Amino acid sequence: VQLQASGGGLVQAGGSLRLSCAASGRTFSSYAMGWFRQAPGKEREFVAAISWSGGLTYYADSVQGRFTISRDNAKNTVYLQMNSLKPEDTAVYYCAADSEDLTWATITYAEIVVEYDYWGQGTQVTVSS
Repeated sequence: VQLQASGGGLVQAGGSLRLSCAASGRTFSSYAMGWFRQAPGKEREFVAAISWSGGLTYYADSVQGRFTISRDNAKNTVYLQMNSLKPEDTAVYYCAADSEDLTWATITYAEIVVEYDYWGQGTQVTVSS
């Protein structure tokens, strides 16, 4: 699976952005998808994940209620709608694909970087105060 993230940019605090991640290659609908972010000097951290069907989603506490992950399997694309952005959301955002589905039993595994099989190249999000 090849992943291409896009949609990053510069936005003022309180603003919104929508990231997209287009997938090609193997069957997109057979992969759970996740978004991670990495700020300078910090480790890559989990943001959100979505199951194969889109019926189950999971968020980091820091973005719960502000970010929404969704997917369109017909378009082989996963999205991250980011609202009420804060300066601390500034980071490079990465999408990733996991061949294991997201389930209630394994939902916290979605936070683990090594659980994912494929990664996109990242897109920069900068939030000014």
